[in-house]
Amino acid sequence: MDLGGIAYADGMSESVFDLLVIGAGPTGLACAIEAKKAGFRVVLVEKGCLCNSLFHYPANMVFFTTPELLEIGGIPFPSPNQKPTRNEALQYYRQVAAHYGLDVRQYHRVIGVTGGDGDFRVGTEDRFGRGGELQARKLAVATGYYDLPNYLEIPGEKLSKVHHYYDDPHPYAGMDVVVIGGKNSAAIAALELWRHGARVTLVHRDSEMHRHVKYWIKPDIENRIKNGEVTAYFNSRVVKIGLDTVILETPAGEVELKNDFVFALTGYHPDFGFLAGLGVKAEGPDRLPVCDAETLESNVPGIYLAGVIVAGARTNEIFIENGRFHGEQIARDLRRKLKLVGVESGE
Repeated sequence: MDLGGIAYADGMSESVFDLLVIGAGPTGLACAIEAKKAGFRVVLVEKGCLCNSLFHYPANMVFFTTPELLEIGGIPFPSPNQKPTRNEALQYYRQVAAHYGLDVRQYHRVIGVTGGDGDFRVGTEDRFGRGGELQARKLAVATGYYDLPNYLEIPGEKLSKVHHYYDDPHPYAGMDVVVIGGKNSAAIAALELWRHGARVTLVHRDSEMHRHVKYWIKPDIENRIKNGEVTAYFNSRVVKIGLDTVILETPAGEVELKNDFVFALTGYHPDFGFLAGLGVKAEGPDRLPVCDAETLESNVPGIYLAGVIVAGARTNEIFIENGRFHGEQIARDLRRKLKLVGVESGE
């Protein structure tokens, strides 16, 4: 990464990054882009591949939003579709990262952070267990939440037939499948599985599908249930998963169902333990991280938060559409707090 001969006013080594971004999803990329555009030296550390969470979304997933609301770095998102697909988004973010020449350390997990504001030391480990260390003056945490499912904590949940992520319907054709949940992911999985030949039972703890299910999906799943094409148990929950059955607790009493596979699509949550390990405090029942609303700097000087983790457990408040602007807020604060001498060539 050639930054055109920028010199550091404090004489720090050029091997020190101005900003290290933990997480290389769309929000993390946006943070790195805005900081780099402001003239700072940036590196991203990602435990998986670029946009790892998006990569693990269902293969046929279609976004609920339009292409322009997914754009970062001022780069247009060209798509012939009103709602772009997962594969289109992955291609777009790859191209944006390449356009800006971002330094992304893929398949490196952050295992510890020492030091403090102005001199953070970030310990990393690659997929072969080899350790490393990066030095940065500021950190931005943009780790998302998709990697940590909300577990049911019931007997049988660890059986290999139980999945907390839905990918493709093909392997489940002709099988008895239970889908647990009542939001978008559960509705989409139930519909796709049914349309590809699975015998689907939907189990939801509330009296109906969640009100936030998208307007074009909600009537579809409700009609499938009404027509008996998808069996539904509302005000119910799975209490035990066996090798060939599941046990439900329903208003009519206990029900045992023949079963081959279970998709427990009950949501996900940020890595609160990782944030706590950094010293970031959380408040209230939703575990909202302490964070300045304007700068996004946490209670730990020099550590910024970006993306869905800003909302704690309220993961339905921040998406790519609004989290992508967090990079601009952080870059503005970096301009105020980090002193650089000289300007980037070509700017």
